[in-house]
Amino acid sequence: MVGTGADVTVAERLAIVRTRILDAGGTDDVAVVGVTKRLDVSVFDECRAAGLTAIGENYAQELIAKRDHLHGLSVHFIGQLQTNKVRHLAGIVDVYETVDRHSLVDELAKRSSGATVFVQVDTSDEPGKGGCPLADVDDLVRRAQDAGLDVDGLMTVGPTAGGAEAARVGFAAVRAAVDRLGLTVCSMGMTHDLEVAVQEGSTQVRVGTALFGPRP
Repeated sequence: MVGTGADVTVAERLAIVRTRILDAGGTDDVAVVGVTKRLDVSVFDECRAAGLTAIGENYAQELIAKRDHLHGLSVHFIGQLQTNKVRHLAGIVDVYETVDRHSLVDELAKRSSGATVFVQVDTSDEPGKGGCPLADVDDLVRRAQDAGLDVDGLMTVGPTAGGAEAARVGFAAVRAAVDRLGLTVCSMGMTHDLEVAVQEGSTQVRVGTALFGPRP
């Protein structure tokens, strides 16, 4: 079993996460993506046993090394993606959640025609998180659609500083953009701020620590 408290299973942790979602006003339709970066491939068996069907990975080389152990799981790439890594990830990734610039759109269209993507929106102004400015979202969505990519939704990462409540304004803005653009998925909220995300209309949360405990 992963994380601390070896007597607690991923299934039990997932039940707690789903209760948190319901208590925040969400429904069973809110999807949970298990963030498995830096975890051993043995965690995938626990994910499948718990009924978790989607996992998120942040690093291209790590994901490539895990590719033979992913059967039955939908793979979301949730880290910043360099264009030169796209060709190596084609055929492994099911959803690219961090599309944030024209060059990445063009490379995905070239290497993974018709790929399912989310456009990442920067709502924190914190360095290293990626995402395009909110003002550029409409243009980037159109660019991706025109390139033949399947733009299912938007994604954002809340700010690290200020606690969960600091994410609320940004989350609300992303949800409004999802609605305005007629998209389906609003991917926002992690272990520390998923309640605020659900209250603001998230349809998918990306959870690591709450499912697997602290990472090595």
